[in-house]
Amino acid sequence: MTAERSTADILEAAVHVREAARSATTGATGAGTVLEALSEVMEYDHASLARWDARRGRHTTLAGSYPGDATAYIETRLHHDPVFPVLRSPARGGLWLGDVPRPLLAASPGFRDVLRPLGIEDGVAQCLFAADGRYVGMLNVSTRRPRRAPDPARAVVTLLTEALAAAVDPRTGPTPEDATAPAPAPRPGGLSPRELQVLAELTTGRTNREIAERLYITPRTVGTHIEHILAKLDVPNRAAAAARAAAWGIEPAP
Repeated sequence: MTAERSTADILEAAVHVREAARSATTGATGAGTVLEALSEVMEYDHASLARWDARRGRHTTLAGSYPGDATAYIETRLHHDPVFPVLRSPARGGLWLGDVPRPLLAASPGFRDVLRPLGIEDGVAQCLFAADGRYVGMLNVSTRRPRRAPDPARAVVTLLTEALAAAVDPRTGPTPEDATAPAPAPRPGGLSPRELQVLAELTTGRTNREIAERLYITPRTVGTHIEHILAKLDVPNRAAAAARAAAWGIEPAP
């Protein structure tokens, strides 16, 4: 069983999300990098960043990993779901699945017809607003595993909304062409970008402290990443993980 990530680890990961969102805002990278960075804040099975198209009255997915029918629901039907008026309240800091009142959940086609068949147990839907109050889009994150409580990731997702809103805002975020760009290639072993960096470092035989110094993170965070890597790759130790990385051709950056 992997160790729970500390609040410090999650806050460190949140900084990476803000950096990815800033990069997407300038057009240097796409919205997919934002979701990849967000996977370090909270592990998920599916996620999407969608832009609200006021002219067409629908959402447009900029990046996401939901199946096609779920993506279609988010884009064309979610704003008609009984849950959506609650989601879109600017005063709300995101609506977590476990907090949705049962009667409202039972009336939601999005949960009944989309999330429940996927085995979703937890997650958050976060509406995003620009600084001038415009509704610009939303973040959806879903997991098949209930999250622990209290969960620092809840507060962190709320704190990230301004950066995420800028990344999807048509006035500041990626161009419409980004929405039709090919999805990023699947990551080996389902590892997050940071886990791939740590895995690459394992091929050199470096200690946790040496890896931490190279990646500007703490040795404790390195240890947590290694535990996640061993679990995801289903290997017994770091030597086996390093061998897997070498077989995949994964090498550390100079």
